[in-house]
Amino acid sequence: MPTLDVSELNIVVAVLGSFAVVYGLLAVRIKSVWYLGEALPAVIIGVILGPVAANFLDPKRWGAATAGQEPTITLGVMRVMIGVQLVIAGYQLPARYPRWHYKEIAVCLIPIMTLMWLSTSMCILATIPNLSLLSTLVIGACVTSTDPVLSQAIAKGPFADKYVARPLREIMSAEAGANDGFASPFLMLSVNLLRFSLGRPETIVDRDRGVGPHPTGLGIAIGNWAIETLVYIVLLAGVYGAVTGFCARMAIRFSLARKWIDTESYLLLPTALGLFIVGTCGAIGTSDPLACFVAGCALNWDGQFLAEAERRNDEVNSCIDVLLNFGGFMYVGTVLPWEQFHQPDTTGITVPRLLGLGVLVLLFRRIPALLITYRAMPSAVKSWKEAVFMGYFGPIGVGAVYHLEHTRLLFHKDDPHHKPFVEALYPVVYFLVLVSIIVHGLSIPVLSAAYKYYGVRTITDDAVEIQRRSIYMPTPANGFKGDQNTFVAYNRFFRPLASLSMLQLAHTRSRDDQLG
Repeated sequence: MPTLDVSELNIVVAVLGSFAVVYGLLAVRIKSVWYLGEALPAVIIGVILGPVAANFLDPKRWGAATAGQEPTITLGVMRVMIGVQLVIAGYQLPARYPRWHYKEIAVCLIPIMTLMWLSTSMCILATIPNLSLLSTLVIGACVTSTDPVLSQAIAKGPFADKYVARPLREIMSAEAGANDGFASPFLMLSVNLLRFSLGRPETIVDRDRGVGPHPTGLGIAIGNWAIETLVYIVLLAGVYGAVTGFCARMAIRFSLARKWIDTESYLLLPTALGLFIVGTCGAIGTSDPLACFVAGCALNWDGQFLAEAERRNDEVNSCIDVLLNFGGFMYVGTVLPWEQFHQPDTTGITVPRLLGLGVLVLLFRRIPALLITYRAMPSAVKSWKEAVFMGYFGPIGVGAVYHLEHTRLLFHKDDPHHKPFVEALYPVVYFLVLVSIIVHGLSIPVLSAAYKYYGVRTITDDAVEIQRRSIYMPTPANGFKGDQNTFVAYNRFFRPLASLSMLQLAHTRSRDDQLG
């Protein structure tokens, strides 16, 4: 006899599927007319259906429903979401981009990130009570990096197609891909110094990833950081990603020459590579975001992977990217700690303090750093206006949640020395994530309306012809209809098929050629 089975799995997949269907039916309006993207609508749905409202989605009830399982689920969701999308972001950059623009990337990863870390920490110190300087440095490190998912949506979205120059879009995408892994040195330096200053017993550490044994001196704390973070987490991740991406590129070349790989397998390879790296890096304890991005760059180092993907009309990875955004940001909406945003009697954190922190972070976390350093990146950031744009659109999102959950593994909330820090960690980071998703999600529609009102002209450089595969395909955001079978588009993030002559696939004689 049929029975009603309202299990958590059935609820989750039904909600995710229905949201994807409804969003998809309005996708052109949402993305190209309202410029909202996937993140903000998904978070809103997660909040509405989450524990704070309808209580329809609650990660605490998933799986075995054991106590304390939510942080582990959160870390796993963030790792998969970030890892897969960073491989995609890496291979969509121009061939050899890190090699030709290493100076600009270095500026973004060293002076800019350092200034962002320090300024964010000072904003937290000024607004959140009962926190030491080192505690604010740890929390500031969690939100230092620009979000690798939201930044890709900004750099590659319809608004950027119209108004943002290609060099600026490329450096924003590359910076967001690389700096999520490079936030680890700032985070682990703060953690090691905090442990040294408070003399915390070694036995409290749950998971030694980037944290050495209990430091008995400042030199030991710095040494632990240099060896275990800079060498094992950062350097090893970069080398591992480069080797993995190179091996994948050579394997693809070998398989293509023999015509062994079909289109579906070829286009799914970045996703498979991302999942492989996330799993293996998690097993050995190194940085999977950095390894994934480096692997994506190495995969397309000679430009051939992207060229062949465009010849095969790649829409697979874009679909995977959208689906991950739907699920990931909806999940973020369900786990927001609303009850911790206002606790004046315990932590001293209140909504007005958090709102003040949000305003300070939006103004001072990134914009001053870009205005100070943009002249060191003349090929990518050509004016102070572009520096302000790049500085403002440095969102905080799932990358901060990833670092938050990683930091949680290094501390016990019951330790009296760290109780103020641990209790402030979740509300501060999650509130900044929420503010960034809302403010940056609504900034593009407001900026677009302002551009239209003041008559700002769209970019009409670098026109390319795109194949029109269906009469129902919408016209590109910054383009127009060509003949019956083509569109003409300007300022595309990566080159369409018609302009890929510079990236011809090196021909290796196949067995069919030899027989013929």
